[in-house]
Amino acid sequence: MIPVREALADLADEQREFAALLGALQDADWPRPSAADGWTVADQVAHLADTEEVAADTLADGPRAFTRTVPRYATAEDFTAAGCRRGDGLAPGDLTAWWDHAAARTRRLLAERAPEDRVAWGFGMNTETFAAARLMEHWAHGLDIRDALGLPVDETPRLRRIAVLGHATLHYALAMGRVRRPQVRTLRLELTGRDGTGHMVGPADATDVLRGPLLAWCRVATRRVRGSPAAPSASGAPAAEGELTAEGELTAEGELAELAVLHARAYL
Repeated sequence: MIPVREALADLADEQREFAALLGALQDADWPRPSAADGWTVADQVAHLADTEEVAADTLADGPRAFTRTVPRYATAEDFTAAGCRRGDGLAPGDLTAWWDHAAARTRRLLAERAPEDRVAWGFGMNTETFAAARLMEHWAHGLDIRDALGLPVDETPRLRRIAVLGHATLHYALAMGRVRRPQVRTLRLELTGRDGTGHMVGPADATDVLRGPLLAWCRVATRRVRGSPAAPSASGAPAAEGELTAEGELTAEGELAELAVLHARAYL
C-alpha cells in the first residue's frame, strides 16, 4: 500500500496548495478570464469540483461514475463544458466548498484502494496513476489561474509525478494528435529542477532523449505554455497548433523526443 499512500499524500498536498490559492483570491478575481481561452477563474474551480464528483463516484461505483456520465455527452468537450456551467451563479465560498467536499471524498475513497486496483477512468488505470492524474489536473488548472493573475509558480517534488505521467501517456497523446509513433524508438527524459535535482524518466538505453527544466516539461505535458498559440482552450486541449515557447528550454534529440514536445498531453 506504500505507493498509493505516497501518491495520495502528494495529491492531498497539491489540493491543500490549491485551496490556499483559492483562499487568497479576491471576489473580483473569480469572474476574470483565466489563462485557458474562454474560461473564467470560477470555471476552473467548477470544472475541478465537477470532475472530483465524477472521480469519487467512479471509485464508489456511483451514479456519476465516468463510464455512466461521460457517454451521455456527444463529446468530451461537452461533458467538460457542462461541468463548468454547474458553477454558474455560485458565490466564491460556495464554489470552494463544493470543490473541497468533492475532493475530500475522492481522497477518502482512494485511501481504501490497493495499488493493483483498476479505476475505470478513460481507458483504465491503476490506483496510483489515478491519484497522479488528479494531482496533475489540480496543478494544471491552478496554473491557469496563476498565469492569468500573474502569480508565481512554485516548483515542488510533486512535479515529478506529472513528468512521469506525461511520459507514460505519450503513445495516447500521439494517437490523439493523429501522429504515427516512430518504430523502434524509446524516450528518456533528463529533467532538472530549479534546485539542481535531476529527474530521469524512461529507459536508460532509450534511443531518444529530451533534456531541460522539470517545470518546462510539465507545462508542455499539460499544454500550458505561457504566451503560446498552443495554450489550452475551454476543452483543455490546445487552442491551435503552433510553436511552443518551451521549445527553447527543452532540447530534443531524436524524432520521438521532438514529437513529445509538440504533442505530449497528460490528460484525457
